[in-house]
Amino acid sequence: MTLPKPYLLHVPDDKGYFGAYGGSFIPPNLQTEMDKIYAEYKRISKSADYVAELRSIRKNYQGRPTPISYAKRLSNHIGGGRIYLKREDLNHMGAHKLNHCMAEVLLAKHMGKKKVIAETGAGQHGVALATAAAYFGLECDIYMGAVDMEKEKPNVVRMEILGAKVIPATEGLQTLKEAVDKAFMAYLEDPENILYCIGSVVGPHPFPYMVREFQKIVGIEAREQFLDLLGELPDHVVACCGGGSNAMGIFSGFIDDPTVKLHAVEPLGKGTNELGDHAASISHGTDGVMHGFKSIMLHNKDGEPAPVHSIASGLDYPSVGPEHAYLATEGRTEKGAGATDQETAEAFFTLSRFEGIIPALESAHAVAYAIKLAKQYPDASILVNLSGRGDKDLDYVVSKYPELLQAPVEGR
Repeated sequence: MTLPKPYLLHVPDDKGYFGAYGGSFIPPNLQTEMDKIYAEYKRISKSADYVAELRSIRKNYQGRPTPISYAKRLSNHIGGGRIYLKREDLNHMGAHKLNHCMAEVLLAKHMGKKKVIAETGAGQHGVALATAAAYFGLECDIYMGAVDMEKEKPNVVRMEILGAKVIPATEGLQTLKEAVDKAFMAYLEDPENILYCIGSVVGPHPFPYMVREFQKIVGIEAREQFLDLLGELPDHVVACCGGGSNAMGIFSGFIDDPTVKLHAVEPLGKGTNELGDHAASISHGTDGVMHGFKSIMLHNKDGEPAPVHSIASGLDYPSVGPEHAYLATEGRTEKGAGATDQETAEAFFTLSRFEGIIPALESAHAVAYAIKLAKQYPDASILVNLSGRGDKDLDYVVSKYPELLQAPVEGR
């Protein structure tokens, strides 16, 4: 493994490549708009006024910095390593997504856009963008798979209350990929007046780069907080990984520290290696191009994006951000990090009952894997990015896992 240092200043290159992954594979008219977005971002990211406004929003509106909590009772219950939680669930609207949404909509305002649009899976990105659009006074359309709309009804209602229009994607599996497809088609119709605010570190350049830069505040805070708390860095940093925005956010603070192992936890779904039973792109995917970027992705026998499955709507995507593909192939992230639906549901209830924190199902994947690490490494310190809270998932979880709801709480 040989990564340039300081990593964040050298990667990606000017064309948006993270090693062999990334780039921009889109029609010429859309490429023109991407070039404008990149140029404007590079300009205002160095602007004292833009930076000051964004910092003020993060402090006085979002509630940053979010704290690190030591999960003492959970750690004692496991009897292994010490688990710490970076509390992005305490960010305004309950997830890390507002970190990049406020910045993206502020960019849209600077560019004179009239509307922002996005896809969403679990609804957290949609809620965050609807929040930012309300804050800045822009129109907002959110595209969401019809299946996900049914699973995540509370977030659909939140988006509508905030003034966004939620548009169902009824094609194919009716989940996140189809929502992305539909949002891209809408963006193609009027890119001059619309900014497509991509919800993760995916898509054509410059979005994987920009979203990482907006999310790196999580890692910057976490590194400083952990050193202040313990006087040393964590042994392991763990985050769930679908597209991978929350993972790149926290990894950014530790990527130059070779003693810190990074774990991008993929959704193993039903626990088989069969296509359609999981969404573990890094573990089972191959190189390909989709939605305007090159990365590792899951394909069917015809070379098309494969069907995927996860208990977490925000993770059921047949690819991963190009930076995650790069870090995995370079060996910077650890191999085989994943959690099944069952492990995730169990972690959801375990964290709730031992720490009084109800995690999003996406975040519960990271908690489940951290529990595995704690048992494997009893002397280790493990920092988990708790990327969101689980209000949105309550109805789904109690209906699908009634046996876990009724199970006695042992060891408490």
